[in-house]
Amino acid sequence: MQHTDVVILGAGAAGLMCAIEAGRRGRSVLVLDHADRVGKKILISGGGRSNFTNLHCTPENYLSENPHFARSALARYTPADFIAMVERHGIPYHEKTLGQLFCDRTSRDIVTMLERECVEAKVKIQVETRVLGVAASTEARGRFRIETSAGVIQAESVVVATGGLSIPKMGATGFGYDLARQFGLSIVEPRPGLVPFTFSAEDRDAWSDLAGVSAEVVATVVKPEALRARRAPAAFREKLLITHRGLSGPAILQISSYWAAGADIELDLAPGQDVFAPMLAADAPRDRGAALAPLKTILPTRWAERWMQVHAPATNPQTRSLPNARIVAMEQQIHAWRLTPAGTEGFAKAEVTAGGVSTAELSPQTLEARKIPGLFFIGEVVDVTGWLGGFNFQWAWASGFCAGQVA
Repeated sequence: MQHTDVVILGAGAAGLMCAIEAGRRGRSVLVLDHADRVGKKILISGGGRSNFTNLHCTPENYLSENPHFARSALARYTPADFIAMVERHGIPYHEKTLGQLFCDRTSRDIVTMLERECVEAKVKIQVETRVLGVAASTEARGRFRIETSAGVIQAESVVVATGGLSIPKMGATGFGYDLARQFGLSIVEPRPGLVPFTFSAEDRDAWSDLAGVSAEVVATVVKPEALRARRAPAAFREKLLITHRGLSGPAILQISSYWAAGADIELDLAPGQDVFAPMLAADAPRDRGAALAPLKTILPTRWAERWMQVHAPATNPQTRSLPNARIVAMEQQIHAWRLTPAGTEGFAKAEVTAGGVSTAELSPQTLEARKIPGLFFIGEVVDVTGWLGGFNFQWAWASGFCAGQVA
């Protein structure tokens, strides 16, 4: 039987950060993962360049049943702290839009950095090892007994960093949730977050052949009262992409974490612009051509033409003029295109899992389970979900750091 101070389940962003911090304290640390290598989700992130944090990270960038839960961890380990590690290892990086930081070369740089930090902290990493069960130990040398495909381990602390259900083809499972339930902890129902929407049959017929076109929009969720607790921000202004199956792009991924089945979404396709209002001037032309011209300046041509077909159909070819009421209605519609998605692309295409181990069960300072001393939950497995743009990595670094200080 193997004995160690800390066993960390999961060799992703949160698990590796926790291992580094616990190892620096002189704790004996073993990281277990069923995959064949560490940091697999880091490697594919940011298009292979890892959007590893965001300069503008605040608690308001996170969704949780307790919107204040992440505040302590994010204050104790900031983007500047992680950037300092990146710079210490000589990794070149750059800022893209909205404070997003990416590696200049490849996300492999971040994984290599974390591996080197683990070596320096004398952390042992064991991949291709399945965890078969975790139970309270009756042995004197550890609180927990961890049964694995490589044998039994006794540990003082167990840190669950197993992630969520997103991207199951990379090995995602619900193991962390099952373990939490086993120890009597409550779970906020997991659901896909940062995920594309699928069209209803009607919208698919109208728009799906425009797959590939995109535009900058303002996207919001029109929420029924039952969803008010999700506290969606007023709007996200980013790119939207039409796909063969529905809608994607950063604006859509952002609002998807706040959406639930049956809720509408609303899109402003011309944020901050009066597209058709100039047509109401006394001497302005008011035909379809005059309406299409400014529309093409804000939308790709195919999208602009289709939008006119849908919202201002030429029912009478002999009558080309648009009445004032139609022009006013078009201006309203371009700023408030409302759809009811049929659903989402699910966990297979979700970048993160929203929901998870309830924050009511955990200490916000240490991420330790209040009822089970020595048991910690960090990263995506917890009911803390960040916006798109490096925020979920920053939660992983911060929560891992905090748990690593005490595990």
